Amino acid sequence: MSASLQCHIRWNTLPLEEWDMRFAKIKRSNILQSYDYAIAVARRDRHKARWGLIEINGQEAGLVQLLEASILFQAFHAVMIDRGPLWFDGFGGAAHIKAFWEEVQRQFPKRFGRRRRFMPEIEDGATAKAILKQTGIVSKQVLEPHQSLWWDLTMSDEEARAQLKSGWRGSLQKAEKSGMTIEWDENLVSYKQFKTCYIADKTMRGYHGLSPQLLDNLALISAKRSFMIIGNAKYDGETIASILVLTHGQSATYQIGWALDEGRKFCAHHLLLWQARTFLKNRGINDFDLGGINEDEAAQGIKKFKTGTGAMPYKLVGLYE
Repeated sequence: MSASLQCHIRWNTLPLEEWDMRFAKIKRSNILQSYDYAIAVARRDRHKARWGLIEINGQEAGLVQLLEASILFQAFHAVMIDRGPLWFDGFGGAAHIKAFWEEVQRQFPKRFGRRRRFMPEIEDGATAKAILKQTGIVSKQVLEPHQSLWWDLTMSDEEARAQLKSGWRGSLQKAEKSGMTIEWDENLVSYKQFKTCYIADKTMRGYHGLSPQLLDNLALISAKRSFMIIGNAKYDGETIASILVLTHGQSATYQIGWALDEGRKFCAHHLLLWQARTFLKNRGINDFDLGGINEDEAAQGIKKFKTGTGAMPYKLVGLYE
């Protein structure tokens, strides 16, 4: 335990309404730490979720969500924290991070039969890695660390348009003149069509994305919790491209999308993403995560598309155990 700070994690003590209230205070939360995503994954993988209120020296400091699986009375046990913890204002400094991961290490120590997977929500850098090394968790870089971009929705449209790269701005102008219209579906009326087209597009182009089962789980939960939004680009009455956005607190994530050849020709995703700014702003969303980029050669087109918005890139420290 850190000599100067005492960290305690209170598991499953908050009613959902209280959890939601606290989660809504967090700037730049992520979808993997959201209640809805945890429930959807737990149902798919038969995991158990825990929701933790972090206290530092007796003060509420942040939230963390954990998934676990076990058999034979925890003789074999897996524990996963993906993109956590999330801190309240005034917390999240080096000493807080160190105290938190020391407490996790104390509660879930390495042992035979236990698999640990931690993806700290900390930006990459030598200082961050040094802090984590002190806590006893060990880097395990089997994959490239997660990278994405945050698009600030508090900017005016004029400011945001000025930050667009020239090619992106030109594609947006082309889309705006094409005659397309954008419709936002909060009630998931178009979900069945979206899912069918997404699976077909994913199969044809061979990219990774949400599994149909996880997508169905999220849609089922969203029917009661209203965090899933589908944006449809229409031309001559037909849907030619769509995106799916998930909201979480005061943030949102661009999750998946698809487009017909006509949609790509008219730069439909440029218009969808651009108009998502206004739509999400009107729902009280301040920051829009553009959903991940990577350095694979096959994904360079996606990276160019997302970075063309002028959004702020970030890279996390990666996987630990």
